[in-house]
Amino acid sequence: MIKVAVAGASGYAGGEILRLLLGHPAYAQGRLSIGALTAAASAGSTLAEHHPHLTPLAQRVVEPTEPAVLAGHDVVFLGLPHGHSAALASQLGPDTVIIDCGADFRLTDAAAWERFYGTPHAGSWPYGLPELPGARERLRGARRIAVPGCYPTAALLALLPALAEDLVEPAVTVVAVSGTSGAGRAAKTDLLGAEVIGSARAYNIAGAHRHTPEIAQGLGPSPAAT
Repeated sequence: MIKVAVAGASGYAGGEILRLLLGHPAYAQGRLSIGALTAAASAGSTLAEHHPHLTPLAQRVVEPTEPAVLAGHDVVFLGLPHGHSAALASQLGPDTVIIDCGADFRLTDAAAWERFYGTPHAGSWPYGLPELPGARERLRGARRIAVPGCYPTAALLALLPALAEDLVEPAVTVVAVSGTSGAGRAAKTDLLGAEVIGSARAYNIAGAHRHTPEIAQGLGPSPAAT
């Protein structure tokens, strides 16, 4: 039996992790169990207050995100804000498989991390995009995995096959569009439905977007990203 915990279970990323776990064949076959569901400010609430569609887990109480709560699980998913995963991961045992959905361990370039995120670099983990050349071998048996960002996933899967066949010029511009859920669950005026319906706006342009170095890390050339 594989016992799985989810830190940040009340957020959008945590909810998607749980939805996928509930639909996994191993869960239906009784080979996977969902253990601790944790959050920070939402501790003490029920999961139904955040994800009412996850009915099998609706009455589960969200616990504090603490190492003691997450200890004893085979796999721990981290759906935490950027910069919060490293400290928590360092307090979990080396045999625990940790899958981080945040950005903390995606970049191999410490200078790029510090430039775009403004905090000390925590290191890098195997990059969890198995379609990249050689990635399956690196991920097989890994106990620590960094989940790719949304824009890098789309950009790399779209561009790498074309670049490999010399179908496009190496210098590329990535123009990506996201819904507001990509910004997380925290309420912000500029993300209200009334503000965004029927419109689109550019943000973090001219190489300022945090996903720019991650896309460049996968592509090789330095892309322009909007």
